[in-house]
Amino acid sequence: MEFIMYLIVGGIIGWIAGLILGKDIPGGIIGNIIAGIIGAWIGGALMGDMGPQIADIAIIPALIGSIILVFIVGFIMKSMSKA
Repeated sequence: MEFIMYLIVGGIIGWIAGLILGKDIPGGIIGNIIAGIIGAWIGGALMGDMGPQIADIAIIPALIGSIILVFIVGFIMKSMSKA
């Protein structure tokens, strides 16, 4: 059950990061989950485990890490479409 909560929280965080930046994440729901989980890892590496946690994911660092990841992916996708 904890793994399912981890996926749900990761998906929600990835979705919120996409909304904040106004960019769609490639892959839909799966892309949101991946962006949220990788973003949680990036945010945890940069900021540690500060703030509230749900399903062992620190929400604030995960959201900031997801925003960074979505920005980078959006930039790469934009660069590839121009080429």
